[in-house]
Amino acid sequence: MREIPIVVVGLMGAGKSTVGRLVAEALGRVVRDSDADLEDRYGMTAAGMAAAVGAEVLHEREAEVLREALERRPAEVIGAAASTVEDVGARRALGSAFVVFLDGAPALLAERMKSSAHRPHFLPDLERMLTEQRERRLPFFQEVADLTADATRPPEEIAEEVLAAFRISQKRGPTS
Repeated sequence: MREIPIVVVGLMGAGKSTVGRLVAEALGRVVRDSDADLEDRYGMTAAGMAAAVGAEVLHEREAEVLREALERRPAEVIGAAASTVEDVGARRALGSAFVVFLDGAPALLAERMKSSAHRPHFLPDLERMLTEQRERRLPFFQEVADLTADATRPPEEIAEEVLAAFRISQKRGPTS
């Protein structure tokens, strides 16, 4: 298979880290997660960073770590922050990757987020926050996605779907 990264995007709580880990294990690749990359580099969680420097700086940093991860070789499986799709440079860079969009109902994702203090809660009503983010970001997710998967399914099923679609895309070769 050609050396192209696989990037898993979606709103907070969609299962990017879990699906990314399963796909990376199946392919024998390194898995990267933007939350861990940010914490390693800046010494604080995404939630801490949002509180300390604001959402705009957090999102700029998330786009930066994604662009850097896309350049690493051998190619990795990357769990990218949802905000990255709003950055035009990050969207352009995603053109070199196989991108999976994990989509799920904001109500379900909000339930999943309740146990994750490392994620920023920009509004007290998590479902409303995720609904607004989904509405704003959906056109960008759809623009970059090579595959859209239902985030309500078990992660193992999603990983199998991703692997099958990735293998098919590799047989077809570049589309440009």
